[in-house]
Amino acid sequence: MKYDAFVVGGGPAGSTAAWDMARAGLKVALLDRAGRIKPCGGAIPPRLIRDFDIPDHLLVAKITSARMISPTGRFVDIPIENGFVGMVDREDYDEWLRERAGKAGAERLTGTWLRIEREGAKTVVVWRDKVTGEEMKAETRVVIGADGANSQVRNEVPATKIPLVFAYHEIIKAPTTVANYDPTRCDVYYDGRISPDFYGWVFPHGKTASIGMGTELPDVSLKDCTTLLRQMSGLDKEETIRKEGAPIPLQPLDVWDNGKDVVLSGDAAGVVAPSSGEGIYYAHAGGRYAAEAAMAFLKSGKPADLKLARAGFMKEHGTVFKVLRMMQDKYYHSDDRRERFVSLCHDVDVQRMTFESYMNKKMTKFQPLKNLKIGFKNLAHLSGLVPPQWT
Repeated sequence: MKYDAFVVGGGPAGSTAAWDMARAGLKVALLDRAGRIKPCGGAIPPRLIRDFDIPDHLLVAKITSARMISPTGRFVDIPIENGFVGMVDREDYDEWLRERAGKAGAERLTGTWLRIEREGAKTVVVWRDKVTGEEMKAETRVVIGADGANSQVRNEVPATKIPLVFAYHEIIKAPTTVANYDPTRCDVYYDGRISPDFYGWVFPHGKTASIGMGTELPDVSLKDCTTLLRQMSGLDKEETIRKEGAPIPLQPLDVWDNGKDVVLSGDAAGVVAPSSGEGIYYAHAGGRYAAEAAMAFLKSGKPADLKLARAGFMKEHGTVFKVLRMMQDKYYHSDDRRERFVSLCHDVDVQRMTFESYMNKKMTKFQPLKNLKIGFKNLAHLSGLVPPQWT
């Protein structure tokens, strides 16, 4: 077997890269382990739906508001103006993406990536077939590593260690009698009892709901915190369908390629947004940038073109990642700061700035006076000049 590109990992990043390259007429392999459902809140913004042609039937819910809840139980409901946030079930969503790549011409393979063997100028991928258990080999010109936070392909790249949030959620049957539950609203809990350095969530998924939390701290019991969250939200009596956990990276790697024949994408490259933990849109975007870089390399024969993946992604999204990282570092590490963060969210301009930026994946610019007001409130809370409940 011989391919132009061998994509490892069939999530949004890998499937998008395979789809784009197959549509360009290249011979592409898409290797996926299959059978694993990634823990994920499942939120996808309007820009993702537009940019990556996601059909409406994959949306299991349409969210029109978000509730931010503080450690003392204060909350603010934020309407999502001019649209909605779509919710997807990763089991169905990811498989649909793989099927689409296959229909475009990518060859789907099921198994586990093992290693790269280099035979002279040849790059040979070795993987273990899921059905036969045999080692399989294929020659390729470029490898795209989209195999998640614990990427094995990343060993081919001189990468630094990625800080990880360990995420866990429980999928429950959607409640019909819980007064506090709204199937069109996402609830976000900023509470040290739920997560000492991140947040907890209740995200509707139509017939089901995702309840979970994340933390970078290894000594925190994810299951105990989720149990407490279920009690606090009144969802502890609902039927549990499944439970899932996985690491999530929160910092893009400094290097995404090996300068030879490998380029990373998605979680493998660390492209999950700090503060929000949003990864689906950035996985799609990272997959597209990896495909563009790989195709440039295949055309020119210059390994330096593989660097275009990171350069393009960071040019478009690097500022947002820096701002979100700063926000997480400043507001997520004490209940006093979390209380202040929810207070900030009462400001209508903060609400609009937050959700317009989220929906369109770029920093929203306001009139100078509004930016000045937001900046003043932010500094007043960070300096402790005002009480935590000041809005």
